[in-house]
Formats: sequence, structure tokens, C-alpha cells
Amino acid sequence: MAVAINIRADNASANEIERLWDQVAVFEDEPSMRVLAYRPHLTFAIYESPDIEEKIAWDAMLRATAGEAQLSIAFRRIRWFAGPPLVLWAEPEANSTLGRWHASISAAIDPVHCRPHYRPGAWTPHCTLGTRILDGNSKSAIAFAQSFDRRIEVVFDVIDCVTFPPVRIVAQKELPKDAP
Repeated sequence: MAVAINIRADNASANEIERLWDQVAVFEDEPSMRVLAYRPHLTFAIYESPDIEEKIAWDAMLRATAGEAQLSIAFRRIRWFAGPPLVLWAEPEANSTLGRWHASISAAIDPVHCRPHYRPGAWTPHCTLGTRILDGNSKSAIAFAQSFDRRIEVVFDVIDCVTFPPVRIVAQKELPKDAP
């Protein structure tokens, strides 16, 4: 079982991302994000090492976000990871806070314990839209991504630690609207 630390949106601003989930689901064999039963999020780290227990990951997340407030993040592009399977995701605009939190977590827990794509230098902040895109739908899914021409702003208001699969929230904390 994997342990992940995330920031998620538990408010109405996440509805636009969830609508994108539904649009992307038409390219999938089943709607991957709705099946999770977990709100839109950005993941900072995923650990599958038995050396990294839930408490260790959660403590690192708490330290990284100490004194921090909710994050308003804008998305203007949909990108993809080639896979297989192809994965579509919303790309956040540059945000120094995300990078600072990721660096703090990586300093607290040796990145060798983290999945390679979440390690420093490899991590790409992203909000996943669909993970089960069928090979035969790849071209259409990429065309959908390339045609995206809106700006979505989402307020990420909760940090958490989860285990998966299936997603089970181990710990969570609501972030204040403004930093103290």
C-alpha cells in the first residue's frame, strides 16, 4: 500500500476540475477520477517503502505547510503523460509555494524512498484529470487537451495524508484562508 501527501480542494472552486474529469472520462474505459471518490488534488510525494510510515509522511507535510494558508492556483493548460496508458492533467501556473513545500518535504524524507516521478528534479506539479485513457482514444484525448483555452482557478484548502488503493484519508488539516 502506498502513502501519499497532497493538497486538495474541498470547496466549490473544485467543480470546474470535476467537470473536466467528466469530459476526459469519455476517452477512458471507466471514469478513473470519479472512481477514486477523492477530490481534486496535487500530490507532493508517494512512498511505497516500508521505511516511510504514515506518521513520518504526515509530519513532513505539516512541517512544510506550517503557518501557510489556502492556495489559489490557476490552470490554463491541459497536458499529458504519454504512458501507457495516456494520462491527462491540468497544469498549474507557476507557483513558488508548491515548489517550496515540495523541497521541504524532500529535505525531511530522503527522496530515495519516494516514487521516481515525485523526486526533486523529476516532480511535475499536476492535477490529474484521467488515468485510464484507451490507446484508441489517445489522439482524440490529446486534441481535447490542445483545444483547452480557458482559465480555471481552484482554491486548495486542505492538506492530507492518504493510503491507496483504495484512497483512505489517514490525516487531514484545513488550511486557514489567510496566513497568520
